[in-house]
Order: sequence, then C-alpha cells, then structure tokens
Amino acid sequence: MQKNSTSDIIMCRETANRTLNLDALRSFVAICETGSFRRAAARVHKSPSAVSLQIGKLEELLGVRLLDRDARHVALTDQGGTLLGQARRILGMNDETLALFRRSALVGRLCLSAPHDLGVSLVPGLLRRLAEVHPGVHVDVRLGTSDAVQKGITDGSANLALFNDVGASAIQAHDLFSEPLKWLVLDGGQAVQQDPLPLAVADVGCAWRDAALNALQTVGRAYRIAYSSDTSMGQVAALRADLAVAALPLSLADRDLIEAPSHYDLPQLPLTHIRVADDGSELARAFVELVAADMRPRPRVATE
Repeated sequence: MQKNSTSDIIMCRETANRTLNLDALRSFVAICETGSFRRAAARVHKSPSAVSLQIGKLEELLGVRLLDRDARHVALTDQGGTLLGQARRILGMNDETLALFRRSALVGRLCLSAPHDLGVSLVPGLLRRLAEVHPGVHVDVRLGTSDAVQKGITDGSANLALFNDVGASAIQAHDLFSEPLKWLVLDGGQAVQQDPLPLAVADVGCAWRDAALNALQTVGRAYRIAYSSDTSMGQVAALRADLAVAALPLSLADRDLIEAPSHYDLPQLPLTHIRVADDGSELARAFVELVAADMRPRPRVATE
C-alpha cells in the first residue's frame, strides 16, 4: 500500500483545523440578537474586544464577511444570514445533547409579564435559555405596559415581571442592565427644530414616555404627541420619517438615527434599567437566578 504523501498529510491537518468554534458561534448569534457587540459581550461574559476577535477568526475560517459594522450599527451580510440559521441549529444540538445528561428536577408552569419591546427583543432568548437548563418548566407570556407588568406581581396575576424602569424601582426587583436614555433624531432631519417639539412616545404607563415628558415639563419646553406606538420600533419608524423625536435607549442609535446635537438644548434624560421581579416561588426564583447569572456584567477591557 502506498504511503500518504506530504500533501495528503497537510490536507488532513488543514481539514482537522477547520472546525467551527461553538463559543464563537454563540457570540455571533448574540450579536445578531442584541444588535450590539457590547450587549453580546455582556451576554456571553466576554469583553467586546474578545468578541470582535472571535468574529474575526470566524470570518477568516469561513473566508467570508459575516457582519457590516461601524461605530453605531451592526448588520448581517448575506453570508452572515446564512450562517445565523446554521449556527442556531448547531448550538441547539449542542445544548440539547448537554441537557440529556444534566436534567433539572424543576417542573411546573410560570406566568411572565413583560412590555411589548422586551417581549420581542429579550424574552425569546431568555425562554430558550430556561428551556435548555430547566426543560420541565413552561412559561406563559403576557405583554403590556411597564405599569401593568409591575402590577401583575403586586396583584398576584403573574409570577415574574420583566420591565423597563427609570429611577428607583417601585417594587422589589433585580437590576439586569442599564443604559442611557437619549433624545434620538433623524440625522439632518427637521422635526427637532419644530416648536412645539413633536414627540414619538409609547402608551401611557411606559417609563420612557414618563421620563421624556417629565424632563420637558421640568425645563418648560413645549411639546406635542405626534406619534404613539406600543413598541420602540414604531417610534423608530416615526423618527426615520422625520415626524418626531423620541427618548429612547442609546443602543437604538445607528447611521441614520443620532443623538440630538447639544445646540438644540434638549433636557438631560435618566438611565433606563431592565429589571426582573418575582413572586418568591421556587420556579420564579430559578428563572431570576438564571437570567441574572447570564446577564451579569463582566469587566470590560475595551470597547467596540
């Protein structure tokens, strides 16, 4: 039998080295789901620079560009969109395999109340994580305003409340993460120049709405409600159409939506906090502990 040639040996070694890194795939999915290297880094417990390095190595391994990014915006390329579906399947199989050997004894049903924004952006990922760790726990989700969500805990109609908040919490809750609220406007738009100031806001009971109106009232700035939507995406649509300005988390800024320039003299806004509260039951506590551990901030050595 003829011995392997040197080129065959090199080819085998190269093939063996072309193995997708699960941690890198998890970071890639986190970026796609959060829209931010910073938030993805917090989710996977790495620094933003480490996550950026992972993506760079992943792109080098696959020989394609996965993400188009600048200082404010991250977008999937066509190749990145293809990888996203594959990455979720690979990670799902990995997590399913691990769960076969690490079954949780917890079983039961929970009711989770959350505002519409978090119901779309954050809750699906948290429920997927819960299913991985505690497959016997099932969660029913109800969406409403932040006020209604917190009321669900106080009146006993919900076991868990995940909500946006500003200032001190009115109920006992765990802080998950915080970021600045900013006045966002269309870059080069005219809405911010109008008097009274046209606003895009959520429904009554939204913490961001209250923060915006209180800030304007404190400085005596005239305003009018020009656009109302129960999700931030609706408000973003109004901003892109230059119909209004809005008080929104800074992470929603991108190449078209920017923080209002300082010469417009809009009032300072507070931090917005994502918080979770529970009814003290064993199942609810398990959910809170899991979420808090997954989203606990880690030291950051660099920013992207």
